[in-house]
Amino acid sequence: MVFKRSVDEIEMISKSCQIVADTIDMITEFVVPGCLVSDLDKKAENYIKSRGARPAFKGYMGFPSTLCVSIEDAVVHGIPGEIELEDGQIVGIDCGAELNGFYGDHAKTFAVGNISEEKKKLMIITEESLYKGIEKARPGNTVGDIGYAVQSHAEANGYSVVKELVGHGIGENLHEEPQVPNYGLPNQGYKLHAGMCIAIEPMINLGGREIYTAKDGWTILTVDGKASAHFEHTIAILEDGPKILSMVGKNG
Repeated sequence: MVFKRSVDEIEMISKSCQIVADTIDMITEFVVPGCLVSDLDKKAENYIKSRGARPAFKGYMGFPSTLCVSIEDAVVHGIPGEIELEDGQIVGIDCGAELNGFYGDHAKTFAVGNISEEKKKLMIITEESLYKGIEKARPGNTVGDIGYAVQSHAEANGYSVVKELVGHGIGENLHEEPQVPNYGLPNQGYKLHAGMCIAIEPMINLGGREIYTAKDGWTILTVDGKASAHFEHTIAILEDGPKILSMVGKNG
């Protein structure tokens, strides 16, 4: 079932998204060479709780942590363990929070110290792909329009799109219908309407699109071992177009 959210419900989702955006903003200064990944997770959990919210990922289907921290060839769902970040790496950090029964979701890929031009471009194009997808999130368009915008930009720049993992609706559950793939064809798939809240999250690989699941049962890795980038925003689709909810300072 796809929900059409009221103005009040969108405001509740927006408050959860603000906490998530502020959490990722807060940990930015700590994403440096030598940082213990588990420390990032602890800081995020403490911050979310200090805002009166609950970490949405922790315990979700058994996931053990507040953050998903995915380093280099890890696409998503990396478990933040007792390892140190190293200069030259890129790391995707995904965070969710629940406040008063409504959820927020947001992800960003960071450069750790000095990274290669190759990785810089991957990050830039992945984030641009996200915004091109968001531009298409308008009443009357389809999820295929979003996916086509993401895929076209990524592939035009020589990258590949992970197809097994997709964006999603969000609201009173972390994952709701519809699925929002990062690939597709214009005018295909579920038709978008005002009041929908969705998370758009391109996962773009430097090499091939093939992935596999690590032995921990969670971490998704590229088969060829090349880097992957991930950016995500939760948005509301309004009559006049998309509104990003997971932006720092966006909602007070």
